[in-house]
This record gives sequence, structure tokens and C-alpha cells, in this order.
Amino acid sequence: MAFKLFNTLNKTLEDFKPLKAPLVKMYCCGPTVYDLLHVGNFRGAVFYNLLRNHLEDLGYEVQFVYNFTDIDDKIIKKAKTLNTTPSEISEKYIKEFFKDFNTLKLKPHSINPKVTESLDEVIRVIQILIDNKKAYCVDGEVFFSIESFETYGKLSGRKTDELLNGVRKSVDTKKKNPLDFSLWKPAKTDEQSFDSPWGKGRPGWHIECTAMIHKHLGEQIDIHGGGLDLLFPHHENEIAQAEASCPGKQHVKYWVHNNMFTFSGSKMSKSLGNTRTMRAFLDEYPGEIFKFMVLSAHYRSEIDFSDQSIIKAMDGLSRVYSALSKASEHAHNQKIDATLTGDALKFEEYIKEKTVSVLDHYNNDLATPKVFADFFDVVRHFNSLVPNNTKLTPEKKEISCIILEFFENQSKKLSLFNEKSYREFLKSMDHLLIEKMNLKAEWIEKRINFRLEAKTNKDYSLADTIRDELTSKGLLLKDHNEGTDWEVDRAYFFNKHKS
Repeated sequence: MAFKLFNTLNKTLEDFKPLKAPLVKMYCCGPTVYDLLHVGNFRGAVFYNLLRNHLEDLGYEVQFVYNFTDIDDKIIKKAKTLNTTPSEISEKYIKEFFKDFNTLKLKPHSINPKVTESLDEVIRVIQILIDNKKAYCVDGEVFFSIESFETYGKLSGRKTDELLNGVRKSVDTKKKNPLDFSLWKPAKTDEQSFDSPWGKGRPGWHIECTAMIHKHLGEQIDIHGGGLDLLFPHHENEIAQAEASCPGKQHVKYWVHNNMFTFSGSKMSKSLGNTRTMRAFLDEYPGEIFKFMVLSAHYRSEIDFSDQSIIKAMDGLSRVYSALSKASEHAHNQKIDATLTGDALKFEEYIKEKTVSVLDHYNNDLATPKVFADFFDVVRHFNSLVPNNTKLTPEKKEISCIILEFFENQSKKLSLFNEKSYREFLKSMDHLLIEKMNLKAEWIEKRINFRLEAKTNKDYSLADTIRDELTSKGLLLKDHNEGTDWEVDRAYFFNKHKS
């Protein structure tokens, strides 16, 4: 099955055919670095990591450029407030971005350019637009002329007549058309600025991406990604200025947009005060939970960022990691026998079929919800063949090896299910769950020790009472020679917390 990708430009699902296979040139709009980034910024980071990994699995060589906007009003404002320089602010938050990015264990991009490193290219492209009579300069400010680009609106589907009806009366009188946008802004007093043929100033927001694409990938690229909120005006303006500067050349072949997070049904935004930083989330939860939330939904659908969605992700992760933990214990130092028989042979054939099914889902516009449905089918089938507390046999060891290999291969593409110790990850999940159950680990350990004392004193009635007490609170106890371990009864917890 050919890889099909939804192209926002044509509003259709299309066979992916790069301009010059096997090379794929891919650019994604990165963040403006003036503060810790919110979870919405990282939805795109997680998804485009998957897109790039899938392309590489298909045999393509991907040049993946993900930029940082380090010239912006917000950066300048924060620098003034803190009595420092814009570059110190931007450099600080680029480092903070990578802390979160690395905690999520995503694959590094090919390059992470900054606007301040691309000013020569910004100026070059703007000058071409002026020479081509697609842009004009007034009092040190350069504007792109919307009327000079006949197909303006082809990405978003918006018509200039309709856009003009919504323009405020108090528009910039320097513009020939109220919809014209700024390519170069003149410097303000005591503000970060750079030299240009039109005087000191700084680039407009839209021209930045075009310049960085031209500098690092060339005039035409295969994929341009970003959040759906960037479709208009940012990406629409990108098309206009890029194609006007390179007549006859299509700027981007495939436009790809990931949808947004919502918060209780409302758009997540700083103006509404309902954002959450990635750092705050990662301080509370493992990165696996966030990646599961993002990837278990289709990239073009909204995700409601709520406690319920977090719990749902924890449920899914627990089911997969529980199976992997059990398989890991059973498959200890075991190698798959070349001559499988019985259930092991049937399971291997089943996994081959599921591997083909999963690949087909990826190739159908990265249909990750269907991928995850296949994962849970695999887990259920494995658990039916290797139930808990079952007598271990060579055949069950082989089955355990097969499921481990399957998820190891899948984890590379998703950057998910790749915690080194499955048991330790589940234990960390238990500690998160008991917090939601209003329990403390210290209290649980004290009750377990009290129960062990009762058993030592042969007060089995009291020991049974304590076990029943802990069980009623959603805990499971496992006695062994060295003592007693506890874990959350996940079936009890997640059934209780279903919406």
C-alpha cells in the first residue's frame, strides 16, 4: 500500500511522491522562544517525529528542519521587563525547549535554525519581491502586496473580498491594501534591530520561515508542517511570498496540519488562561503519558486535554506495559526457536498479520487510532495465551519473545513503549494512581508491615482483615519469600474512573 497523506492545499488524501526520491525535504514551524512552551507546542513535535520516522522506515532520506523564532515582540517585551537582552531570553528558552524535548525522548531534527542566523536570506528574499513588484517600501517598512499574487487564499480557501469585509476601519494607512502584510518592520526606539537596505529594523513573522526554508532546503520542499492555527494567515502568507519570489515554482508539495488541544471544549490559549506548560506536565507525569495521549488520537482531530484523557492514557499504557513486563520476565535470556510449533507458531503468524495491518494504517494518513487498536488486540491475544500466574513452558517463553520483538520494532517509530524497565515504569504508574486514590505509599507500607507482624504472631484473622482493607481500596498484594509487594488493581481503578 502506498503512503497516503492528507494535503491541506488540495483538501484530499494523496499518494506521497517526493520531488526527488529518496530525498524528502521537510520543514515544520517551531516555537517562539520567550517562555516555557505549553503542551500544544509539543503535540506537533510528537506527531512530526512520527511522520519523519515513518518516512525513514519507508526508505526515504529525510532532511527535517524545525526552526526557532528568536525575534519577536514577546521576546523584546520580556527582555525589557527582566532588564536583559532578547538573545539571552531566546537562548534560555531554546535550552528549556530541549530539556522537555529530550525528556520526551524524541529524535533530534536535522537542523534547528534561528531567525537571527538567517537575516541575510531574509533580506535577499525581500529584495527579490521588491524587484518583482510584489512588495513595496514605505517609510522603512516593506509590505507584501496581496493584489500582486492572484492565487492568494488557495491554502485556506479564504477570499480577499470576504477578508476585507472583516478588516477594522483603523488600518495602517501606509498599506496599499488593508490585507498587505509586513515583510520588514522599521526599528522602534531602544528595541532590537538589524541593518537592511530599508533602514534598521527586523523581519516580519511570515518571511522568517520562507527564508529559513530557502537557506536550508531550497526553493521547493516536499512537506511543510505546523499546527492548524498557523494555516491562516501564517502559512497562506508563506505561500504568497515564497512563490512570488520564485515564479513558476510550487513552494510546498504537501501541506500537513496537526489539530489543537482543547481544554474542557475550549481552545487552549494563553489569552484564556487555560494553558499548561510541558514542564509542569512532565514534573507530574512521565513523558510516555503525553506521547500516548497525542498518538492514540488522529493528528487531524482535536484532543481534549483533561484529567479524564490523562487517566485514559494511563490505562492504555498500563495494559501494554503490563503485558511487556510479564513477557520480559518469561523471556529471560530466551531466543526464538527457528522451529516454532503449536501456539507459538500460530502467534508468530498472527503477529506477522498484525505487522502488515499496522503498516497499512500508518500508510493511510498515519491512522494511529487504528494502529493502537491493533496493539490492544495483540496484548489481549498474548494475555490469553500467557495468563497471569501460569505455569511457564518453553512455548510460553517463545510467545513472550515474539511480543517483545513486535513492540520493540513499533516503539522505534513512535518513540513510545521504550522505557528500559517495564516493571519500574509500572511501579511509577502505581505511585501516580494512588495519589489519585488519595492514598500514601507510606501508609500502605505500614499496613503491609502490620499485616506481616500479625502473620508472624499467627493472628491470621487480623492479617486477613488488613488484606481485605487494602483490597477494598483498590490494591493488590503479592506475597513472596522476601515479604509482600503491592500494586494498584488497575482494572478496579480504571473502571471506577471511566467517564
